[in-house]
Amino acid sequence: MAGFELAQINIARFRLPPEHVANRDFMDALDHVNAVAEASDGFIWRLTGDGNDATDVPVTDDPHLIANMSVWRDLDALAAFVYRRPDHLAVMKRRKEWFDNIGVYQVLWWVPAGHRPSVAEGMARIAMLEAKGPTAEAFIFKRPFPAPDGTAAVPVQDECA
Repeated sequence: MAGFELAQINIARFRLPPEHVANRDFMDALDHVNAVAEASDGFIWRLTGDGNDATDVPVTDDPHLIANMSVWRDLDALAAFVYRRPDHLAVMKRRKEWFDNIGVYQVLWWVPAGHRPSVAEGMARIAMLEAKGPTAEAFIFKRPFPAPDGTAAVPVQDECA
């Protein structure tokens, strides 16, 4: 087992209330896309709430804000799912239909193997990235940092990264 795993959080703020009909395609895609993630090589864990997704997990006091968090073996495994799986790409290409532009919305960081980060931890990493830019504690696909044990992380230059 590796000494470190890659955690990620991405947040989004719905333009309209989450239950609005305009968000139906997004909400309807979650079970399938989550199943694809779970079946992907290198997937370890994802945040879930009362259902099979995390849309009901409070992020802040804004009821329109949702979070997706997961842990992966390494950057390559996460990038393969995020940028090379047609099911996930189809949802990403439509994100402007459902979500506001909120600036920093995603961050990656290394966690000790077996650690499952909290939403508060993820939001703190977003704040770090916003305040300092990419660092070893909070980085992005285009500017990754190696794991503390030396596991390499090569920048990802996909169209959406």
